[in-house]
Amino acid sequence: MATRSLRGTAKSWYAATAHGAGALLTAAHVLGAEPPPRDRRTRHWLYSLTKVHDSVAMVDLDVPWWTYRAVDEVERWLGARPHPAHVFEYGSGASTVWLARRSASVTSVEHHEGFAGLMGDLLASVDNVTLLVRPPTPAREPTVPSAKEGYAGLDFAAYVDAMDETDGEFDLVVVDGRAREHCLERALPRLAPDGLIVFDNTRRRRYRNAIEAAPVMEHRLPGLTPTLPYPDQTSLLRHA
Repeated sequence: MATRSLRGTAKSWYAATAHGAGALLTAAHVLGAEPPPRDRRTRHWLYSLTKVHDSVAMVDLDVPWWTYRAVDEVERWLGARPHPAHVFEYGSGASTVWLARRSASVTSVEHHEGFAGLMGDLLASVDNVTLLVRPPTPAREPTVPSAKEGYAGLDFAAYVDAMDETDGEFDLVVVDGRAREHCLERALPRLAPDGLIVFDNTRRRRYRNAIEAAPVMEHRLPGLTPTLPYPDQTSLLRHA
C-alpha cells in the first residue's frame, strides 16, 4: 500500500511539473497555444508531454494513448476499409473520441466510475459511442482478477463480459484497460475474420505471455507515445 501511495504521489508531482512547464513554455512562445500537426512527430510529442494525465487535452491533440506508429497504422487501416468499422474498446479515454471520428460505432467499457463521469461529459456530443460502466466487485477469489498493483481482491468478470452485451462481430477491438489477458481471450471469437486488435503496453511480461499463447499474428510497434517521457510498445494482432 505504501509503494502504491508513493507511486501515486510521484505521478501527481510529475503531472503538476509538466503542466507548469507547459504553461511557462507557452507564455515564453517556445510552445504554441495550439498543438502542432501529428506528422511533426517530435514537436507533437514534446507538446504532449505538458498534457500528461489530461484527457481533455488528449482529445484536443487528437491521438489515442498508443505509440505514434500504432496510431498511424490504425488510422491507415480504418481509412482503407470499404465500410466504416464497428469498434469495441476495453478502457475508455481520448482513444474513444479518436475512434468515433473514424468509425461507424464505438462501444467502450470503463471500470472506473469517476473517470467514466468525465468521459460522459466529453462524449455528450458524440452520437456514435456507447459507454458502459462496469466496475469490479470485491471477491475473495476473483474469477477474473487483474494483476495490476492495488487491484487484488477485485473481480472484473462484468467488465470483461460487457462485450457480450453487443451482438455481432467487431472489426476493431482495443485492449487497453484492466484484466487484459482475459479481454484478449474474450475478444478473439468476436473479432471479424479480417479484424484487428490493438493491444497496448505489450512489453509487459504478463501481456507477452497472453499474446504468445493466443492464435494470433502480432505486429509490434515500439516507439514514442503521446505524453509519455519514455518509449513504449503497442501491438496489432490479427487472426492467425
